[in-house]
Amino acid sequence: MMADSNKPNSKEKNNSLPTPNDFNSHTNLVAGAANEVEYNTADYRDQIKGQTYGDALAHFLKSSLGSGILAMPMAFSNGGLLFGGIATLVTGFICAHCVHILVKTSQDLCKEVRVPSLSFAETAEKAFEFGPKRLRSWSNFARLFVDYGLMATYYAAACVYMVFIATSFYEVISYDTTFEMGKRYYIALTIIPCLLIGQIRNLKWLVPFSAIANVFIVITFGIVLYYLFNEPLVFSDKPLVANISKIPLFFSTVIFAMEGIGSVMPVENSMKKPQQFLGCPGVLNVSMVIVVVLYATLGFFGYVRYGNGVKGSITLNLEKGDAWADTAKILMAVAILFTYGLQFYVPNEILWKKISHKFNEKNHNIVQILLRAGIIVVSGCIGIALPNLELFINLVGAIFFSLLGILVPSVCETVYLWPDRFGSFKWILWKNIFLCAFAIFALVSGSTVSIIKIAEEL
Repeated sequence: MMADSNKPNSKEKNNSLPTPNDFNSHTNLVAGAANEVEYNTADYRDQIKGQTYGDALAHFLKSSLGSGILAMPMAFSNGGLLFGGIATLVTGFICAHCVHILVKTSQDLCKEVRVPSLSFAETAEKAFEFGPKRLRSWSNFARLFVDYGLMATYYAAACVYMVFIATSFYEVISYDTTFEMGKRYYIALTIIPCLLIGQIRNLKWLVPFSAIANVFIVITFGIVLYYLFNEPLVFSDKPLVANISKIPLFFSTVIFAMEGIGSVMPVENSMKKPQQFLGCPGVLNVSMVIVVVLYATLGFFGYVRYGNGVKGSITLNLEKGDAWADTAKILMAVAILFTYGLQFYVPNEILWKKISHKFNEKNHNIVQILLRAGIIVVSGCIGIALPNLELFINLVGAIFFSLLGILVPSVCETVYLWPDRFGSFKWILWKNIFLCAFAIFALVSGSTVSIIKIAEEL
């Protein structure tokens, strides 16, 4: 976290940073910085404990390849074959671009502020602090909005993960044995392993879990593909474009599946060579190409195979009682459990930085243990109250990932580049206006339809 002394204000300014009276133009800032040696963030990163290119790639893939990939056939059922295929590619590009502009803005701000890294919330804060004069007073709000938005997003996603894990084990055990127990009891039992993995506080220690989870996902993906193609596929009864009333649910599911915005800055900040995150073949481009291809393939053929009967996870559509089908369900459940630690890492880091000063330092360890345990138990209780996986995925994607994954990065880039760095014909400004409109559409339409469906089920 960056020290408060780095924040420009009316009382005291950082002498090492040129601060013109009015940031309506960055000309003075660039001219002032030209007299100094260019700040290279990599020179100030931890070269011993920092992550390599491979570590970062594994983490970023894992943050995007979660339970959402198995929900893609359900997304296609809400979009149709043609619309779903095209819209998945477009949405994947939008998600990747939003990650790119967030990281690029953060890296540029790091050079201006002369710090090795900035978190997501700090990036939003500094974009406003060094943006137009009239918007500087909004910097603290921008930071709080991102912080609390991230916490809400990933705690909600944690509920989805618990429901997914429990549902997978429920499908296998309840069918293959005479053991009768409701799905809600399985969710309650899922809290126990989550309590253990949720106590891991070092991102580096989560690398083995991410690597194993990626292997399990690949195996599961292979098994699912076998079931998709072991019999002739029927395309004729699948619409090219679904009913327009279902389109919001399509975007909600796809955005939930692809977005890993909360893990972006922690992964980038922990890299030894942050320049390897962007560029070609950078961590972002390689990861998103893999993600989009896998998502589009599984979504398209999964919908062709199972039609409108497809469930929130395609593994739940596999033949019950079959050994390979059961293996796929269990492996994916374990992979999501291992992913839980990474998803849980982000919001707890944010929360702890906000409240750690309120406790005696010698009690920090026990407080963190109790805090993490309490949050996990509460998440489990929410999952027990609403065990429908499909509705959870749609609602979380519509509300949280639309805001943080698309809207916030677009606003941050716009504010940071204002008013004279938008390129020819201000194409960057028009592009960001489109992204903001798309985010608001996904938010309003997706959440409205999801809430109506939840109300109907309750």
